Amino acid sequence: MPLFEYACRGCGHRFEYLTREGRTPSCPACAGRDLEKLHSAFAVNAQGGGREAGRPAAGPCGQCGDPRGPGACSMN
Repeated sequence: MPLFEYACRGCGHRFEYLTREGRTPSCPACAGRDLEKLHSAFAVNAQGGGREAGRPAAGPCGQCGDPRGPGACSMN
């Protein structure tokens, strides 16, 4: 069951939806079905130790809110 990210074209609400066979997503804020599937990034650590100790999580760059930080998106 894949997890997808959507944005509602009606109200602009962004949400995640765990896809299940035979079910289609609807916006949890307005129940709209005019949705845009978004591209989302995920991270996997093959060593299982989690994020490196003492290294803080990246914050948004301030321009578009990309969590990967400055220069990570095409807005910069």
